[in-house]
Amino acid sequence: MLKLFPIIFLLLISCSHKAKKLPFLGNPEEINGEITYPTIQPFHFLDQDSLSVTNKTFDNSIYIADFIFLSCPTICPAMTSEMKKVYAKFEKNNSVKFLSHTIDPEHDSISLLKQYAEHLRIKTSKWHIVTGSKSDIYSVAEKSYYSTAYPDSKEPGGFVHSGGLLLIDKNKHLRGVYDGTNPKQTLLLINDIELLLSEK
Repeated sequence: MLKLFPIIFLLLISCSHKAKKLPFLGNPEEINGEITYPTIQPFHFLDQDSLSVTNKTFDNSIYIADFIFLSCPTICPAMTSEMKKVYAKFEKNNSVKFLSHTIDPEHDSISLLKQYAEHLRIKTSKWHIVTGSKSDIYSVAEKSYYSTAYPDSKEPGGFVHSGGLLLIDKNKHLRGVYDGTNPKQTLLLINDIELLLSEK
């Protein structure tokens, strides 16, 4: 019996690992007797290559989103650094993409976004850095990602925004929010992406 214990223990660990599933974030609704969770609202932006970026850009893909601005004097550089770590981990995986929104579209022109992407040395087909109207960007931040993004002259850089890295699954559900300034949270995000990739 004692010889069987290590085998049983390993089986229990294996089963518990397989059973782990990321939560769905947002307020669920009951439709026709089924619980459904909110999805990312339709959007249309332009990226650093002046190409249209919509929900369909991320069909059949997991993606990580954030909200930044290029002249940010506080948390944005740290957020981008952590996002780059995740990008490096999944650079060759076509099922994982990245989406950064500028919350300062009046100053962050497409040409500046292009320079920024070149500085990061990223594949622009994999990591889209997008701009659009302020109202559209702020709306998708609040209503789809439950994130803060708005101008405030009293804040450093003139904006308030959350520092979250946001994990979205292949069905456009928000599945996780991670502190984009905390390397430990980045490791958790990488682990959770792996979980989503294995999720049926």
